[in-house]
Amino acid sequence: MNLPARSYGALNSSIEQLRTGREIIRVEANALLKMSETLDGAFCDAVELIEKCRGSVIVTGMGKAGLIGRKLAATLSSTGTRSFLLHPAEAVHGDLGCIHEEDVVLALSHSGETEEVCRLLPFLQKMNVPLVAITSGDQSTLGQQADVVISIGRQREADPHGLAPTVSTSVMLAVGDALAIVLSQRRAFSPRQFAQFHPGGSLGQQLRTVRESMRNLDEVRIAPETDTIRQVFSDVRGRGRRTGAVMLIDEAGRLSGLFTDSDLARLISQHETPPLDDSISTVMTRQPITVHPEALLQDVVEILTVKKVSELPVIDADHKPIGLIDITDVIGLMPQDKDD
Repeated sequence: MNLPARSYGALNSSIEQLRTGREIIRVEANALLKMSETLDGAFCDAVELIEKCRGSVIVTGMGKAGLIGRKLAATLSSTGTRSFLLHPAEAVHGDLGCIHEEDVVLALSHSGETEEVCRLLPFLQKMNVPLVAITSGDQSTLGQQADVVISIGRQREADPHGLAPTVSTSVMLAVGDALAIVLSQRRAFSPRQFAQFHPGGSLGQQLRTVRESMRNLDEVRIAPETDTIRQVFSDVRGRGRRTGAVMLIDEAGRLSGLFTDSDLARLISQHETPPLDDSISTVMTRQPITVHPEALLQDVVEILTVKKVSELPVIDADHKPIGLIDITDVIGLMPQDKDD
């Protein structure tokens, strides 16, 4: 059935443009909501088929569906499912050689009749390569030959003439994301594994371990808890990046306390003659918050933010200090306060 074309008018005013923009987003959102309610057992069949795959998931699609496929292949790869994109037009000019019998092909086509995609089907059947299709239904050429069909229904596109892929690609993207994330959960894919594939950018920094980012012992200040305040702050040990904290240790070398420049300033403000010749153990913070070297920086950021502290001693299994994280080391990862 041919649906009537939408008419958004000439959109001469800002109000009309804003109203239309919101309507387009609502159209796509409603399609996604409907998809969330109609997703059926075929989705689970696709998860099982891909999970058992001993090779790669080869994603293919043409045009806008191919662009969605590129994003889906990247998401699968970054969440523990080895995957890459195969351009269907290039496939029939030699790139079919990248497909192995242990692979699974994931094909995206709204109509299920995309010529370039359908030309791959005889080859896939000959190789007995499993095929998962994300398409409008199982009555199309693609749907009839796929082993599993995740049906997204016949989507009405959001542009006035119902032509430009908009709603259909949004639904494909959401279904693909759902596949990738469910598969990653099935594989118990951990943040540490995720970090291996995301070493760059802000996300990569958050997923670095404390050991990779901490200040080592030769860059921090450490003193025996029996030293006086005067001795601790007249000691010039500690090179490199300056930190405002001194880690105090007991006779066994275990962390026993922490004393900061802020603590010293508070003592000076509270006493006309600060007790500089008293043992620092009398004024240090005992049992300070600590972190282990294999923790992730995103955990450190949360601790610093919630506990309102500026320094975190890094300790080993014997509770001996091996380094320190200062708030200035992760300032770029701290959440930004927003005005209400």
